[in-house]
Amino acid sequence: MMRRFFFFLALSFVVISGALAFGQGTRLWTQSSFDELEQGKPDGVSITSDGRLVSGPSSTLVTTTPSTYVWSVAADKAGNAYLGTGSPATVLKVAPDGKTSKLFSTGDLTVQVVRVGPDGSIYAATLPSGKVYKLDPTAANLTDQTAKVIFDPAKTTEKPKYVWDMTFDSQGRLYIATGGPAGIYRIDPRTPAAKPDLFFKSDEQHIRALAFDAAGNLIAGSDGTGLVYRIDKSGKGYVIYDSARREITAVAVGANGNIYAAAVGQKGRATLPPLPVTGNTGVTIRIVQPGSVGGISGNTLIPNGSEIDEITPSGAPRKLWDDRQDIVYALRWTSNGLLAATGNRGRIYRIHENGSYADIAHLEASQITAFADSTRGTYLSAANTGKLFLLSHDDATQGAYLSDVFDAGVFSQWGRAEVDTSSGPATASSKFDFYTRAGNIENPERAWTEWKKITPNVGRLGIGSARFVQWKAVLRPGADITSVGVNYLPINIAPAVTEIVVEPGARVNTAPTQLSQTHPVAINFTTPQKTPGITIASQPGHTPLIGIRDKSDVTLRWLANDENGDTLTYSVYYRGEGEHNWQLLKKNISQTFLTFDAEQLPDGPYRLKVVASDAPSHNPGEALTGENISDRFVIDTTPPIISGMTARLVNGKIHTEFTATDAISPISHAEFSVDAGPWQYIEPVGKLADSLTEKFSFDAPLPTRASNAPAPADAPAPADSSEHVITVRAFDRGENSVAAKSVVR
Repeated sequence: MMRRFFFFLALSFVVISGALAFGQGTRLWTQSSFDELEQGKPDGVSITSDGRLVSGPSSTLVTTTPSTYVWSVAADKAGNAYLGTGSPATVLKVAPDGKTSKLFSTGDLTVQVVRVGPDGSIYAATLPSGKVYKLDPTAANLTDQTAKVIFDPAKTTEKPKYVWDMTFDSQGRLYIATGGPAGIYRIDPRTPAAKPDLFFKSDEQHIRALAFDAAGNLIAGSDGTGLVYRIDKSGKGYVIYDSARREITAVAVGANGNIYAAAVGQKGRATLPPLPVTGNTGVTIRIVQPGSVGGISGNTLIPNGSEIDEITPSGAPRKLWDDRQDIVYALRWTSNGLLAATGNRGRIYRIHENGSYADIAHLEASQITAFADSTRGTYLSAANTGKLFLLSHDDATQGAYLSDVFDAGVFSQWGRAEVDTSSGPATASSKFDFYTRAGNIENPERAWTEWKKITPNVGRLGIGSARFVQWKAVLRPGADITSVGVNYLPINIAPAVTEIVVEPGARVNTAPTQLSQTHPVAINFTTPQKTPGITIASQPGHTPLIGIRDKSDVTLRWLANDENGDTLTYSVYYRGEGEHNWQLLKKNISQTFLTFDAEQLPDGPYRLKVVASDAPSHNPGEALTGENISDRFVIDTTPPIISGMTARLVNGKIHTEFTATDAISPISHAEFSVDAGPWQYIEPVGKLADSLTEKFSFDAPLPTRASNAPAPADAPAPADSSEHVITVRAFDRGENSVAAKSVVR
């Protein structure tokens, strides 16, 4: 049986010292698309969908709450904000100066919705009890025991389990969207003895979002099959849109009469909106399963992002915007575009009627959950962690954009910054200032250079050589940056030969070969803690190299890398055991394997050295090299020698003895055959085959033929029926073999 030999080599790198050299040609790091610019951090800067940086609204952190989640926000005429929170579940009052006080707390998991009524009272809906409380905004530390309950689902006929949204009509009546089952309840909170009535009932699972249009119709979005209803003042509903998604998470109505619906999820899969969880967890979104107690059951992210659909007054729907990474939690229409609050990256988008959009804020929270307009700006509630932000109505007088950190991969020289605007290349008079800094660790806050102001498109950055770089633009109104590029020249790093494997007795043809007529062999790499011969398919270059078994050839293959991405060529050298000098075997190899004739090297132990050079990518005399040396291997093309063979008949068997000797590799095994019969494996004396000389002694039975088995018709009659021929053959570890025979009478 043919055997495969594997040689394992620990990974090693060779560092070449000498004069400082640089990589192949100047390179350019550019950022000009929306996706590229999204990696940075804007503050008072908008990133437009066509890849521009322009002035945008400012965002300010008003307060960080003790709660993990803020699910809802409302604002009164004085500019006070009211927050519905979870973990713990409270209603917090935040004054314009940021001072925070607790208005209400509950034993429920969360305050899901908070609204300011026309009478100035605060209305809070909790989960999972589904109750709605009416709160005095001047009170403090109210609880679910002392606050007034105006809606208790347990006292209704339908007994819904969830409250998802609330809104008021022009007459001051409160509409409550519920789920499990889906319905909308109406109550006049101004009437002390008023009781809620079921205004609208749906066969969906949940009513998720509410808004009124200019005609006083109630627009409602559902979960189940993603429907948008128009419900008239009598409570009669009409489906105006059937979304391709499962759930409508938010609705908004524009002054032009257009209805906007944010949709998420896949129909047929439960993907209801987030609820808070108790305890410490890294999960950012929890999925509510219909009918579950408390609504908490899992931690799967809502799949496939969100889309926003627009339904015109004529009833014609169209997809206005979609994104696979962001989930829309809230919508707000403004005269300057539709605002969308999203997670799980804390983004605010402004979307225009023509489908263009801009990322106008990156906030330090995972989910932006709700809007509330005020005279000071637009309040934004956030979850993970629970915060309150204020977004200005107008663009900031000065904004800044901080790029992501660029890793050149190696120590580099930094050249000119190329910055373009809508009117052409930036100049010193452009409406922004440009800064750069550099360092040799990825975190810019750890011993980088200071920010240096430069004039774009003029001269080098002047920040010295480093591996990492970052730029910053400070924009004034009217600024418009369309592209930023930074030139750099990496320092040349020597290539590294990281792994070598040698396979004696194998050949790889560069031309196609009919492997079906040969014995194929896979020449693989292995690493420590890996089973020998197992391909490491996840690493480039580790796929099997398929060759054929050929005792007259030797094949080696290697892995090499170059951090500059240079083109490499290779030279292979050999050295016999006990020798000091490396001899060239072959040079200027472009592939990462070599098959050579074993007869080029006399039998014996050797090592091979592979030298990688990046000369094809550099000026003459500036190339660098890296090398690695294989493990010891043996070339053995000479068969063993059989000596002292004797054979005699003893007790009806052929007792045979012989000695097999090889000059290079140990004897592996031997076989015998009697009268040209089948070969039979035999072990050496002592059983272990581990030496250059092995003695064999065994008894071979004489061949027999069944009494009822006729001899072949053409078989010649034996001249001497007592004569037998025993043949032996011995193998060394290189699969070289020798045969000898003896005649016994």
